[in-house]
Amino acid sequence: MPWSSPAGGGTPEEGAPTDATTVHPTTVHPTADHPTPAHPAAAAPDGTQHAAQAGPWQASQQWQAPGQPWHGPGQWPAGPEGAGRRRRRGTVGTGVVVLLVLVALLGGVVLGALGARALWPAQTSGALPLPSSPTSTDRAPESIAGIAAAALDSTVFIEVVSGTSASSGSGMVLREDGYLVTNNHVIAAAADGGGRVAVTFIDGTQEPAEIVGRTADYDLAVLKVDLDGLTPLPLADSDSLVVGDPVVAVGAPLGLEGTVTSGIISALNRPVQAGGDSGGTSFINAIQTDAAINPGNSGGPLLNTAGEVIGINTAIAQAGGRQTGSIGLGFAIPSNQVRRTAEQIIETGRATYPVIGVALDTRYTGEGVQVLQDGAADTPAVTPGGPGDEAGIEPGDIITHFDGQPVTTPSELIVAVRSRAPGDTVVLTVRTEDGQEREVEVVLDEADSG
Repeated sequence: MPWSSPAGGGTPEEGAPTDATTVHPTTVHPTADHPTPAHPAAAAPDGTQHAAQAGPWQASQQWQAPGQPWHGPGQWPAGPEGAGRRRRRGTVGTGVVVLLVLVALLGGVVLGALGARALWPAQTSGALPLPSSPTSTDRAPESIAGIAAAALDSTVFIEVVSGTSASSGSGMVLREDGYLVTNNHVIAAAADGGGRVAVTFIDGTQEPAEIVGRTADYDLAVLKVDLDGLTPLPLADSDSLVVGDPVVAVGAPLGLEGTVTSGIISALNRPVQAGGDSGGTSFINAIQTDAAINPGNSGGPLLNTAGEVIGINTAIAQAGGRQTGSIGLGFAIPSNQVRRTAEQIIETGRATYPVIGVALDTRYTGEGVQVLQDGAADTPAVTPGGPGDEAGIEPGDIITHFDGQPVTTPSELIVAVRSRAPGDTVVLTVRTEDGQEREVEVVLDEADSG
């Protein structure tokens, strides 16, 4: 399957290769003219076509669910008192009609069955006993229902109003003192004073939220609501995940709050690049899942069978550029990255990411990834005094392996670097233009995230 990625800029290490994975963010974007959830052309992961530079997802066409309620500019709560206690449930007008018809049909079947039973007396011998009604709806904690029951209280519905447009997504409680985490692309339109954010909890409580900090590079954002005593979802060790592990996704696809889907981890360490518009360009070492993820799921938790968060749902892939919803290829930001970045944002209001201090040639098509032969004045091929320079990397060198793992595209190398922390030491296998190969140790530097 061919993949193509959106154009994106970035640091010297973030040249946007033309073969990058294009993904679409799972935010729902209603507009003033069309007050329905729509799939945005925002700068975040959600999925259509992938390219060598796999990454976040963007949608260039809108997803609409007729009748979807939203907050227009004149409908936004005035403040904490007005914003507070209103329950908003996503509804889809035509969908409701269809559901009502189906319920009516099913009702007819049930009534017909009851009528037939009244006309046909039960046998006096050999009759099968009717099933007894359950006396409890309790489920085992490790069951999907048990996981969902525990997670729904800590999963939130996020709405953003900016100018004459609105959008929605999902999020989760990070700390009991009001800190929440979501995707940057969910709230990007409200950043820098450009709009307002409201958070709705499963019990209907709605609160205005402050953007504590955000990073386009990892597509993460931290919000704060003026509430205490919240129940945070625990973050698991995402390094311990195995392909095939069962997972549960919780969120508000198409604005339908409290939606739960399930599946498995279908792949790990997927290099995903997403970018565009106000959301910026993100590089994610993603968890791939076949759990159904749709526009509006962005920012919601992906959980294991212990009810722990293993990732933040971020993007979906789409076949042939058709934006038709989930096709079983969803992507999540690993929980270890979420923990590291969220803690940075809470402590300092900003986030950083690791760099090796080289610019990559996106035109190169051979084995490995090539360092630019000639960099621009403001973007040198090898940053003087940077980690790559100190390790002896030179313009034109080809990087073939990162900690023993082959890298074949710029996005793979960028994502591998971004999955580490500043100060970590990594081993690069480097081949010079005359074919000499060597291994070099590089201590990762840091750069401020956007």
